[in-house]
Amino acid sequence: MDLIWTCCYLAVLVCLSAYGLHRYFLVYLFLKHRRRAPQPLSRFNDLPVITVQLPIFNEIYVVERLLKAVSEFDYPQERLQVQVLDDSTDETRELTRTCVDRLVARGFDVELIQRTNRVGFKAGALESGLARARGDFVCILDADFVPRPELLKATVHFFTDPRVGMIQTRWGHLNRSYSLLTRLQAILLDGHLLIEQVARSRSGRFFNFNGTAGLWRKSCIEQSGGWQHDTLTEDLDLSYRAQLAGWKFVFLKDVVTPAELPVDMNGFKSQQHRWTKGSIQTCKKILPQVWRSTLPLSVKIEATAHLTSNFAFLLLACLCVLLQPSSGGPQSTWSRMFVIDIPIFLAASVSVAVFYICVQRELHPRSWLKEILLLPALIALGVGLSVNNSRAVLEAVFNHRSEFQRTPKYGIESRAQRWRSCRYMPLKSLLALVEIGFAIYFSYFLWNAISQRQYLTLPFLIIIQCGFLYVALCSLAQWLPRWNLSAPREVAFPA
Repeated sequence: MDLIWTCCYLAVLVCLSAYGLHRYFLVYLFLKHRRRAPQPLSRFNDLPVITVQLPIFNEIYVVERLLKAVSEFDYPQERLQVQVLDDSTDETRELTRTCVDRLVARGFDVELIQRTNRVGFKAGALESGLARARGDFVCILDADFVPRPELLKATVHFFTDPRVGMIQTRWGHLNRSYSLLTRLQAILLDGHLLIEQVARSRSGRFFNFNGTAGLWRKSCIEQSGGWQHDTLTEDLDLSYRAQLAGWKFVFLKDVVTPAELPVDMNGFKSQQHRWTKGSIQTCKKILPQVWRSTLPLSVKIEATAHLTSNFAFLLLACLCVLLQPSSGGPQSTWSRMFVIDIPIFLAASVSVAVFYICVQRELHPRSWLKEILLLPALIALGVGLSVNNSRAVLEAVFNHRSEFQRTPKYGIESRAQRWRSCRYMPLKSLLALVEIGFAIYFSYFLWNAISQRQYLTLPFLIIIQCGFLYVALCSLAQWLPRWNLSAPREVAFPA
């Protein structure tokens, strides 16, 4: 049993280290290609018609804000079609209709599509709208995004290259400084939306549409099989099918589209669960096609690392289970440190630090040190999410079906606003009790390390314990009673 345990433990460590080394490789690709900003092949003499699709489901707090922002696009009104794809089942339907009527009265071409069922969820809504789209190009915006007026003009000219099928902009964060949770989310997303997307797009590897804040060529969607809803990440699925079909994608890191970050832990966990499960579903569906294709080996390897990356959460959870308190006293500390701790630290933990330091130095050259002070908390959050995301991985592996659970949005942009009395709270889960169990388990680890005078392991153990405790307590806090359901925040919508 000791031999089996040791083999499993080392196998998990080797796999986690491999993902850490891959993170170093992405940083290398980013630094190598970051100055090679994409440029449009030419410019349209006459701007093309663009259809803006707005998929909405019970978004009473943000739908008015979204439509106001879309109405302010710096784009010829006669070249703009807006589709409001409203699958709502609450008062959002009436609010949306009122906003649409106002825009129609101002001369906008706005079509309100309200389905009586949610077949296919977001993918189904996009597919139903695409069949009625007037434009050759489609801009997709989720309800929590607030696009800037110049978005369409800053992107559409890249479609002068007939090979370009999709253009993705970088997400910004409306409420980055709202809380510790939103600050950590912003850092996590910045890593993906800057390092990973730039590294992959500019080195000729596959990267993905992020589900929103991007534009598609309508013919690219149609020729790649359309929107399909057999995974929870229809965006990742279509992205790979389109690139396998030969379409070229463009990522614009300097064109930023702000969005609202989840402010509650259960909403954040629900979002992470959907993204994680969907990515593994897409991995099972698409990865065999990638390896059967004639793509270069470097593209196939990077696609494999990309599509399997969320298995790292399952590995991390396994590592937490396989860890055992050492009973060898201080004399065993040095051997364990050189054989296990230092190699893992360099391959896995340090790679995280290098990755996010690079991100923050690029985005915040004057204040990056302040952001980097949150690195221990960032690692702790990743550990704390391992139980939630491991469940998502296992559900995908064993084909457990689940509905598309959207992330609640409350229109939160400043610290003065409150969300605890809002509707649309995510479902409560007993998974928080498992996270509490892990926190208690690692409290014993801490006590044992102190009693054995193994002080070198304390920082690592404290981060793990605090990660599980933080995620669990924030989740359980939402079980407390709520009173006084708040009304949607007023938005100054043009008359």
